[in-house]
Amino acid sequence: MKRIILILFVLYVTFSVFAQAPTCYRIYLSDKNNTPYTIDNPSAYLSQRAIDKRTRFNIPITEQDFPVNPQYKQQILALDADMQLLSVSKWMNTVTVYCPDSIVVPQILNLPFVDSVKAVGSYILNDLPVYQIPENPVPMTHNTFSSSKEKSIDYGEGLAQIALLNGIPLHEEGFRGEGMLIAVLDGGFYGIETISFFQDLVNSGRFFGSYSLMPNFVDTLESGWSEVHGTIVTSAIAANTNGEFVGTAPDASYALIHTEWVGTEELVEEDFWANGAEIADSIGADVINSSLGYRAFPDFPQANVSYVDMDGVNSIASRCATILGQKGVIVCIAGGNDGNNEYYYVSRPGDAFDILCVGACTSDSIIAGFSSHGPSYDGRVKPDITSQGVETACYYPGNWLSTANGTSLATPVATGMCACLWQAMPQYTSTEMMQIIRESAHLYNNPNMEYGYGIPDFYKAYTTHVGINDYNPLRLSVYPNPATDKLYLTNHDGELQTINIYNASGQLVLQHTVCNNPLIEINVTSLPQGFYVGTATMGGNRTATFKFVK
Repeated sequence: MKRIILILFVLYVTFSVFAQAPTCYRIYLSDKNNTPYTIDNPSAYLSQRAIDKRTRFNIPITEQDFPVNPQYKQQILALDADMQLLSVSKWMNTVTVYCPDSIVVPQILNLPFVDSVKAVGSYILNDLPVYQIPENPVPMTHNTFSSSKEKSIDYGEGLAQIALLNGIPLHEEGFRGEGMLIAVLDGGFYGIETISFFQDLVNSGRFFGSYSLMPNFVDTLESGWSEVHGTIVTSAIAANTNGEFVGTAPDASYALIHTEWVGTEELVEEDFWANGAEIADSIGADVINSSLGYRAFPDFPQANVSYVDMDGVNSIASRCATILGQKGVIVCIAGGNDGNNEYYYVSRPGDAFDILCVGACTSDSIIAGFSSHGPSYDGRVKPDITSQGVETACYYPGNWLSTANGTSLATPVATGMCACLWQAMPQYTSTEMMQIIRESAHLYNNPNMEYGYGIPDFYKAYTTHVGINDYNPLRLSVYPNPATDKLYLTNHDGELQTINIYNASGQLVLQHTVCNNPLIEINVTSLPQGFYVGTATMGGNRTATFKFVK
């Protein structure tokens, strides 16, 4: 099964790919000697936005940031006319090539700057198009942080999933992702520039372009219905259709990086992912979303891995994810959908260090059975956090608003809130931000292998660390839950004024006025069965959000 982590919407494309002799190789280089790149001229390989971020957080630019020596690449490719450059990793100092003639491999090993060669795939590529790996970053503007307060958003179908993370009050403080750049690493983004529900993103100049690392998919935006996973995932963050569906970072900017070859599963896809992570760093992305994961390689079974390999260091993708998190990027990665399988652990690169691996739950906080478990093989808590990944609202091509299941959808919901929180708290580093988010989660002091540290409370994280002295949340008890005829709210402060109840589509279905009674009884007999979100208000602009099931 393809490890694009989406349950209800999986499409396959047939390629001439079989589990046979290797044709793709990862070449480990020994050094970066005689490179044309220098620490003194980082603009040759990093955008100004990335350089400014390194300066702001005192992250040093080192030889690790130098691109792979171009002379080494040229000498490798000169060995055979049929050889094709597939991927590079500057952090791992590797070059990945398509090399259909295995007799060339010993010649590669004989090059003085080559340490080793690893077979990573068995693609059969015919009529390869002219293909250029994008190494030069696109110029990006520097972040501009905004905190202007505006009226509340009508989230429509997106209400429940943002309410679960207590993101509504953070948006109401004016933090909706403005000035933040989110890079989405995924399996294709069909229709983003033409679909109506993305027009606000395109017309406002917040779409910073796309990159394709797929040799047979030069145009990552128009690659057809087989490549819609990235479109669906991005919509959960970027959608901004007031009254219909609003995502968790509707004002952020976006770069789309196509790293996944849909329809096959081979180890070389981790090389594409690593290359994509480095592109995200070089363009100055603040947050990345990756709803991809790798555990088994049925189309290249000689590379299959086991639980012992889920240690954060065995995989090139996991190692690059860790580095990315340490270089000033909040890294959000789907944990996987193997919770109901015999092998139920999180996939990689969700096993990486200094990232947020995301599990899936329902809108009423119940863990999804399919959500992969932790811990990592070396005993670390995984997943890190949990978000709504069951019946999560999203857009499909064709202007189709629907839902989907999977940690693929749980991850972008959390990703958007990470961007909004960092917009509100720009003084913290990426690793500090990720720890703050973990600490806000409901099980932080007692994590488990299903939820990890639990469901984060993004407004709690904001108020705790920004130091809002007048933040005094209401202390509500809501019971019974699920409710049948009556819903009771106990307000320990005794000063409630109004209670509004919304259905899962964001429609106001019940309003109740309170006369400062500490025990409130609400008749919910008229409400259909389903999930509801309530907001309670009192004097001093104090609010609380609660959830219940009828």
